Amino acid sequence: MIKNFLINNSHKHASKWLVLAIDVAIIMFNFFLAYVIRFGITLKFDTSNLIYQLPVVAGLAAVSFLLVGSYKGVVRHTGMRDAYNLFLSVTVIIALTSFLMVSSRSALVPELLNIPVSIICIHYMLNIITLTTSRLIFKYCYYYIKSKIGETSRILIYGAGDSGLITLAAITNDSSRSLSVFGFVDDNSRKNGKTINGIKVYSSKELTQSFITKNNIKEIVVSIPHISKKRLSQISDNLLKLSVKVKIIPAVNDWIDGKLKVSQIKEIQIEDLLERAPINMENQNIKKELNDKVILITGAAGSIGSEIVRQASYYNYSNLILVDQAESALYDLQQELLSKGITKFVPIVADIRDHQRIETIFQKYRPNMVFHAAAYKHVPLMESNPCEAIKINVLGTRRLADLSSEYGVDKFVFVSTDKAVNPTNVMGATKRVAEMYIKCLHKTSKTKFITTRFGNVLGSNGSVIPLFKKQIQKGGPLTVTHKDVTRFFMTIPEASQLVIEAGTMGNGGEIFIFDMGESVKIFDLAKKMIRLSGLNYPNDIDIKITGLRPGEKLYEELLADTENTLPTYHKKIMISRFDDTDNNCANIKDKIDDLCIMNLLNHDHQIVGKLKEIVPEYISNNSTFESIDKMNNTTKVVKKEKVLI
Repeated sequence: MIKNFLINNSHKHASKWLVLAIDVAIIMFNFFLAYVIRFGITLKFDTSNLIYQLPVVAGLAAVSFLLVGSYKGVVRHTGMRDAYNLFLSVTVIIALTSFLMVSSRSALVPELLNIPVSIICIHYMLNIITLTTSRLIFKYCYYYIKSKIGETSRILIYGAGDSGLITLAAITNDSSRSLSVFGFVDDNSRKNGKTINGIKVYSSKELTQSFITKNNIKEIVVSIPHISKKRLSQISDNLLKLSVKVKIIPAVNDWIDGKLKVSQIKEIQIEDLLERAPINMENQNIKKELNDKVILITGAAGSIGSEIVRQASYYNYSNLILVDQAESALYDLQQELLSKGITKFVPIVADIRDHQRIETIFQKYRPNMVFHAAAYKHVPLMESNPCEAIKINVLGTRRLADLSSEYGVDKFVFVSTDKAVNPTNVMGATKRVAEMYIKCLHKTSKTKFITTRFGNVLGSNGSVIPLFKKQIQKGGPLTVTHKDVTRFFMTIPEASQLVIEAGTMGNGGEIFIFDMGESVKIFDLAKKMIRLSGLNYPNDIDIKITGLRPGEKLYEELLADTENTLPTYHKKIMISRFDDTDNNCANIKDKIDDLCIMNLLNHDHQIVGKLKEIVPEYISNNSTFESIDKMNNTTKVVKKEKVLI
């Protein structure tokens, strides 16, 4: 019965008028008690004075409470501010009572209101003690009964510092969820064994599975400010082994109105554990570069393109031209921008392969900067459809770059991929060809052509993280192509900002390489995501090894063997310059022209063979096009033998 009452009424609060009535009753009782303490239980004084004074004191108390507003506080959430208001109310009561005592010596106020000074002092102390104590007793009784009888989740707070106390207050004051803080956990040995607000501090070494099971702990909230991603990853790895939910508080800057809300405490995500740099939108270099510019973004509705749009919209640009062939995705982006009050943009449904359509856009809007993010990027699909990969990644890029040069675009920023380095698949090879073309075009154009190269992006369309999340929701298994496969990762916002930053610092002809941090083993990533979901591998969800897909590498690279890396003023961006001595731009352009013409025939092996001719380091892996490499090797051996003869 009590359990159901708590559940059904946890969101309700006592009437403020009821609280006022109880407070006034306590004041009256304390006034009587003050006389008892002063004169003894036998009440050896004229009781008619007390009977006359009680309603007057009650009236003064009511006036004081109404003036200060102490009765308006929610009793179960009593804090320091409420205690201060009570102290202020009691002080006002005593001040008014003292005024009556002094006034009683005049003819205006009856002698019966002459209250002894000793009574006033005793009454003052009793009021401070009983009013505050009554609230605290109610508060702790409420939460004790709620934790013992109600349906509660017992949690631990990892971090017994100021942030931990704020988290405790947020959880304690929240009535929407039944949470009970069992204890704190802290790595500081000097805090271990002590109590904070009556709650014990445990050592992290005490967190064992038996401890969690014995005390029925359901969640652990990590509440450590400015914690590094590496340290957070270490803590989460240890906690996730204990079969509990691991949650984390947001950064202080993200608190609502400067206060932490329980609703903001979220389950830790894989993105929280990657060591990535924070995004700074107050970048003066970018601000200066984009100021009053017309910016054209291709692939504007994609993962990277849409984030470039969002970040560019923070600056004082002239206009944003958003080009994408995906109508629905572009519509969604349009609605998102409008909902934020952003109106200086033009969404255009167009295919970058359509030269006349794109030229019309250039003629009408005259862009100053172009961010080219449109591409076909799925490795297995492009391995099966090389003609389409060439149409978009090579032909589309070439036409867009030519128009940028023709219409005097200041800067052309090309979004490439780490798969263009020593490519083993069609997708990577086509992106490498595009890199080579714009590098050659830069030599004869006033437009500054800049290439950015980075690895996988967390949360992007087709990336492994969303795939794993879907597979976990379905109950598994998670599919990994190889137990030793590794990849570099960065977040969409960081990748997009670095693209814009590279476009800002570029003078043309560079290939900018982003610092991707440490490579991540996909098999370990899969296990960690299973644990983050509150499940166990392999008991709850298994991981299935499917074998490398066509064109897939075990390890990704960011720099080709012939490239040198130079630092920039941005620690996350480096410049890669490949050796131009062996590159004949006229010959490369001719071969790319031939490739685009051959592509019209839709003969996969012929066009892939041409790709390999343009990009000699392109060696197919786990693909039907490996036969071309074998044929090329045989031809080289025959030619070498003829030379020797």
